[in-house]
Amino acid sequence: MTGLGLPEGVTHRTTGRRIDVAEPLRLGAGGRQTAVAVQFLRECQSHGLDTHWRTADNETADGKATYDVRILRHLPPPAEHPGETSELTDWRAGYAYGMCYHRRGPDFVSVMDRRNRPASARFTLDHPDLIAAFDTLQAATPVDALSSVHREALDLLAAERLALVTDGWAVALPPRLRRWPVPCTGI
Repeated sequence: MTGLGLPEGVTHRTTGRRIDVAEPLRLGAGGRQTAVAVQFLRECQSHGLDTHWRTADNETADGKATYDVRILRHLPPPAEHPGETSELTDWRAGYAYGMCYHRRGPDFVSVMDRRNRPASARFTLDHPDLIAAFDTLQAATPVDALSSVHREALDLLAAERLALVTDGWAVALPPRLRRWPVPCTGI
């Protein structure tokens, strides 16, 4: 991890509050590579960093991704490139800071999810096992490494689109916003 808590495994350059990712992120690859890339983007969002990255050419087209890529629309979108898929264009057009995030309280986690406009959802995670699983999934984690109780919690989180599960790996999706916009009522 770097000083900001960004996960290792994604080559990047930090200049002030700007992050430039050196190589394309393979969101359609599945497994560990995708889980780490999503964790990286989530942590960049968490710190309010201006994140510049690109995806591999058309890798999310024609069902190549093993999951619905639209659940990532709350994360910084990829840079535009010629011949990109419509889902990447839609991601960029629909992106807004603070679409999905979590906040922590004593013995609970509150999640706001506004990715499916105009509807929004608010979740309160208050069961100790659910909170423990959510905390574990802050890092890209092999599903096989989870206890049966945490796997059950993962199933609940994935059903509500609060965790990504891809090819035996899982990661929590809502970032913890550490930088609020001014005015903070803007999200």
